[in-house]
Amino acid sequence: MKYMILIYGSEAAWMAQSPAEMERAMGAYMAYSGALGSSGKMVIGEELSPVHTAKSVTVRDGEVRVMDGPYVDTKEQLGGFYLIDADSEEDAIAWASRCPGAAHGGVEVRPCVVFG
Repeated sequence: MKYMILIYGSEAAWMAQSPAEMERAMGAYMAYSGALGSSGKMVIGEELSPVHTAKSVTVRDGEVRVMDGPYVDTKEQLGGFYLIDADSEEDAIAWASRCPGAAHGGVEVRPCVVFG
């Protein structure tokens, strides 16, 4: 079954890191991505562009509305994701617990809905 691992954290704190801290953090993510890939569980994983590039789109009474930025104002922002093919919810949670984002922000695990 496919699961999304959604990585939330403070974009400001991420950007405030020293170059050495950023290098360590990126190394941790590269190692995690490598482990997921080697396990055969990773479908895709991507870092997202900064939150100021986001657009929120709604349609009300046939009118398309586009707002700059995320729809909700939160302390943490969605910064990236992994789509994995896990054997079970417990397997997905085990992989999510290894994600570097779990140590400095939050990681959400959500099963994907299978259509058809």
